[in-house]
Amino acid sequence: MNRYTARTLLREILMVAVTAVLAFPLYVLVNLSLRDPRDGSSVIMPTTSPTLRNYADAWRDAGLAGAIVNSVVVTALSVALIVVLAAMAAYPLARVTARWSRWLFLLVMLGLLLPFQLALLPLYQTIRDLHLLGTLWSLVLFYSGLQIPFATFLYVGFLRAIPRDYEEAALIDGAHPVQVFWRVLFPLLRPVTGTVIILNAIFVWNDFLTPFLYLSGSDQQTIPVAVFGFLGQYVSQWNLVFAGLVLAMLPILAVYFLMQRHIIKGFAGGLKG
Repeated sequence: MNRYTARTLLREILMVAVTAVLAFPLYVLVNLSLRDPRDGSSVIMPTTSPTLRNYADAWRDAGLAGAIVNSVVVTALSVALIVVLAAMAAYPLARVTARWSRWLFLLVMLGLLLPFQLALLPLYQTIRDLHLLGTLWSLVLFYSGLQIPFATFLYVGFLRAIPRDYEEAALIDGAHPVQVFWRVLFPLLRPVTGTVIILNAIFVWNDFLTPFLYLSGSDQQTIPVAVFGFLGQYVSQWNLVFAGLVLAMLPILAVYFLMQRHIIKGFAGGLKG
C-alpha cells in the first residue's frame, strides 16, 4: 500500500483550494438567487432568510417557459446539423489520402482561426436578405456554420484512429460506402459524438450576442436574452437575474451529467488522431 506522505497532504490541500475557488462563483449565484431583494448584506454572507419567490417571479416576468422552448429548439436543431454534416465531411477527409484531401482539411481548419466577429455584419445582412431575421432558423444556420469546423476536427482525429478493417469487411459483403459509414463507422463514433454534442450544446445554449442581434424586435427570445431583460439603465433586479440563470443552467447541466463519460474519451481519441 502507498504511504500517506507530506506530498500527498499538499496535493489534497491544493485540490481542496482549487475546488473552493471554482465553486465560489456557483455559491454566489445560488446564494443571491435565494436572497430577498431588500437584503443588502454582502454577497459572500449566506442568505439568512432564503426565498423561492425569486424563481417564480423570474419564470413569470421573463417568460422563461417560451424562452426555454426556443433555446431547446435552437440547440437541438443546431447540434443535430453539426453532428450530421461534420461527421459526413470528416469521413472522406480522414480516409482519402490524396493531396487535395489534406489541403481541404486545412481549409476547413481555417474556420477555427478566423474570429466570427469579422463576418458578423455580412452575416447579418445575408440573414436579412433571406428574410430570416426574427426567426429561430437564423440562429440554427449561424451556429451550424460556425461550429462545423471544430466538430470536423474532432471527427477526423477519431476516424483516423479507427482501423479500416471494419469498413473493408462491410464493403466485401456488398455494402455501399454510405451504408458503411452510417451502419458501421458512425456507431463507433459514439464517444466523440457525445463530446461534439455537449460542447456545442453548451455554447449554443449560453450564447447571448447572436440571439440578441438576430431576434431583436421580435417576440422570439432565448434564455440569455430573456434574463437580460431584468437589467436596465436605472434599475437592475439582480435577485431575478441570478434566479433566472439558475433555472437556465439546469437543463444543460442535466444533459452534461448524462453525457460526461463520453467527453474525455472523445477528446482523447480526437487528439490522438
